[in-house]
Amino acid sequence: QVFTFNRVEIRVQPSVKVKNGAPMAIICHADISKNTDFQLKHNFTIFKDGKLVFMTVSDKEDARYEIPVAKSSDTGDYECTVKADGKLSFSSSVYVWVAGMTKPILTADKKEVLEGEVVKLRCELPEEVPPLEFFFRKIKTNSAPKEKRVPEQTQNFSEVEYYVEEGDNILQFDCFGKRQVRSGWESSEHSNKTLVTVKEPFIKPTLITRPSSNVTEGDQIEFECSTVVAQMRNIEVILQKNRTILNSVRDKKLLKYSTVATQEDSGEYLCKVEQGAVSKTTKMNVFVSELFPKPTLSASMTKVDENKEIILSCNINGFRRANFTIVRKSSSGDLLLKNSRVLAMRVTVNDTGSYTCKAEVKGIVKESKPVRINVYAPVSKPTLSVVSGSPEVVLGKPIQLICHSVMGTPPITFTFYKGDEVKKNVTNDTYATFLDENIGLNDNGGYRCDARNNHSSGVKTSNILNVTVIVPIRGASLGSVPYGEVEVGSETAFLCSVKEGSWPIHFKFFKKTDREVLLHETSEYSDRTIWHKKTMKRKDTGTYYCMASNRASMDVRSRPITISVILAAWQKGVIAAFVLTAIAGAGAVALWWFLRKKKK
Repeated sequence: QVFTFNRVEIRVQPSVKVKNGAPMAIICHADISKNTDFQLKHNFTIFKDGKLVFMTVSDKEDARYEIPVAKSSDTGDYECTVKADGKLSFSSSVYVWVAGMTKPILTADKKEVLEGEVVKLRCELPEEVPPLEFFFRKIKTNSAPKEKRVPEQTQNFSEVEYYVEEGDNILQFDCFGKRQVRSGWESSEHSNKTLVTVKEPFIKPTLITRPSSNVTEGDQIEFECSTVVAQMRNIEVILQKNRTILNSVRDKKLLKYSTVATQEDSGEYLCKVEQGAVSKTTKMNVFVSELFPKPTLSASMTKVDENKEIILSCNINGFRRANFTIVRKSSSGDLLLKNSRVLAMRVTVNDTGSYTCKAEVKGIVKESKPVRINVYAPVSKPTLSVVSGSPEVVLGKPIQLICHSVMGTPPITFTFYKGDEVKKNVTNDTYATFLDENIGLNDNGGYRCDARNNHSSGVKTSNILNVTVIVPIRGASLGSVPYGEVEVGSETAFLCSVKEGSWPIHFKFFKKTDREVLLHETSEYSDRTIWHKKTMKRKDTGTYYCMASNRASMDVRSRPITISVILAAWQKGVIAAFVLTAIAGAGAVALWWFLRKKKK
């Protein structure tokens, strides 16, 4: 008994796309070849999405998995295996789509609610298998539905809460579901519509004004804000203007507020009633006519010398019957100067400040814009000096000057001059500085400064500051007479000179040994100096140099010269005579010794 599997296949009746609710059959067919006609037991196994859904044993070559009512959960990939006498064969996978979803069922926990309450809805898709997406809709007359989407991964129902808003009267809710299939998303039909009736906890508030919404400054205006409420508990009535709360009452349905009208009271008023999450408002515009315009303060002068008189005058355009007050502003509060329309005052520097006037009619007080009065004391004669203290500057180095006035009301403008040329203008309180970075050889004086402020006395000028320009030492050299070789006991003159440098110049003479030995120093109002060394000795042989310096504080060193101290001519003769005498004496002794020996 020999057999072999030709193929195993899945067949779907009526087709691979089945309408939801219709009958469906999954058939596993085995095509087998045998060498003789004998019976063979077949083990059929059918899988959906890899999970076992049907098993049977049969001697027939077909196995039929009947689904009387197809549901969307039956959508998936089907395949089967057939095992016979130790042999096993597999079918290919076949995708079956059960089109359409079951109709969802929607329920609400309440049929009647108050504004501000919450309605809880439950939408269920019977016989559907998650993951699913639920869509809830809140439907109001003459407005687009408000929709909420809720994905569910583990259950075939979903619950949401809807807040009942002001103006919701009769509400309808429905829902539908979606699931993902191979070709995209599939939607269910909409559920039954659930009706919810809404009641108002209180009516929209009423806002009235007395005597009217158009009043004049100084009139008494009264606001009344009221409502009709079902339950008085936790109700609050609030009156606002812009974002400012003017008055409020709790657990009452009537609010009253009154005030004396000013122009600032013009604008939009808001009456708001709140209870829990419910809030209702009514708006009203109030216009307050001007009783009189703001006063204007004028001054005879705003920039004035000290001890001068100024006049402050307060006026209202087209209106004279008012109570006037002139005040001075300060950080600690207004300082009353006079209850009058006009004020004459002789000023001092301490009277500098801002002044306003106030006008009062029928209890309404209005204030003018401030007027700034500046009182000036004259500047004193400025002093000009060098910041470092010394009126000297090294050629090529900068010099910083300071101009200072002890007296005078700031701001003070300082002007620096170099000769007749203006170099810098600075406005400051009591002093200013100027840095001159371009010092030349001829800049030996001519600095001055001016100081002035807004006082009528005009400009004050400092004394002229003369600055000495110090030229640094350049080109020091050393020479000697005689030069090179000097006889012992003779006098030598050393000459140290410079090519350039401001006087006085300090000269120093050195002999160079293992250390620097200072031989002589002197200061001269000259570019050279001579040092006479009276008696030269053999030990004075060596190297000499000089150094020159001035107030530029820079030491300049000459090149060294070498001096050799030798014997004088007469000293050489004495030595020669002494040597010849010694030689003659030695010869005479030798001759005597020779003659004596010959005689013997």
